Amino acid sequence: MTLPMTRAPGGAPQTFLRMPYQADLATLDAHVAILGIPHCAPYHMHEATNDQSRAPDAIRAQSDQFCYGLTHWDFDLGGPLMDGREIRIVDCGNVPGDPFDIPGNIRRAEQAMRAILARNALPIVFGGDHGATVPALRAYEGCGPITLVHLDAHLDWRDHVNGVKDGYSSPIRRASELPWIDRIVQIGMRGIGSARKEEVEAARAYGCDIVTAFELHERGIDAVLSRIPKGGNYYLSIDADGLDPSVMPAVMAPVPGGITYPQARSVIHHLCRAGRVVGMDIVEITPSADVNHITSIVAGRLAMNLIGMGTRAGWFAKN
Repeated sequence: MTLPMTRAPGGAPQTFLRMPYQADLATLDAHVAILGIPHCAPYHMHEATNDQSRAPDAIRAQSDQFCYGLTHWDFDLGGPLMDGREIRIVDCGNVPGDPFDIPGNIRRAEQAMRAILARNALPIVFGGDHGATVPALRAYEGCGPITLVHLDAHLDWRDHVNGVKDGYSSPIRRASELPWIDRIVQIGMRGIGSARKEEVEAARAYGCDIVTAFELHERGIDAVLSRIPKGGNYYLSIDADGLDPSVMPAVMAPVPGGITYPQARSVIHHLCRAGRVVGMDIVEITPSADVNHITSIVAGRLAMNLIGMGTRAGWFAKN
């Protein structure tokens, strides 16, 4: 069976911010493209289609909560989202999955990302688990150098788990192997995840700038952001459990002491002022564990901050 590159999102409202659905990526005409990558590389059979695969549509479904109207004043941005400009946002739907063709799921996700980048649109990816970052970053071949900024509670440097190399414990390790990834900054590390001593040593040997959540809180967000080189291209990967559970509770591995919403917002605003964000993903949301849809609403707000700040930085003026 040949699967389409993407499928229309489900839920109500059906698309992100009720924006048009763009099925044909070859003719994509947009400044910003929303893409769901629900299905990644599972470690166990029950993970082939897990609750996190529902997250892209769960975020879309809260559009009316995180945006009451495109012309309304947004105090996160200091004005309406599009700042009075003609910014084209489309929703490209979700990359379809096949539980009997896991490598094909990863390949199709990369193909969709490559198609979006070929049309000069800014991709905002909603996962799925953190394995979604692997095909997303592979699509940037020839687009470097890129600084990867990673917000997470966990290091994600496993070479493999159960022989699976593209799973959710390995995206930053896989990123380090890509020649177009020039630098990696990891913010929010805390608690215990899948990393062992050898993964921490490997990350440090590569040159990762690892910022624990407690260093962030003690030194402040501005001190941490000053360590990110200015004037470059950035890819921002946000694992929902990187933020504190009081901010994004719907995660599989909640860990206290995480990044706050104002700190995450500061990261986005800083990167947009310092250089150009060439892509962002938000992953690891478990909709069934959400409280009052807070996690999906925060994800939508983070995406809106990137769109709004990119608009104000003038990225879309000539597209």
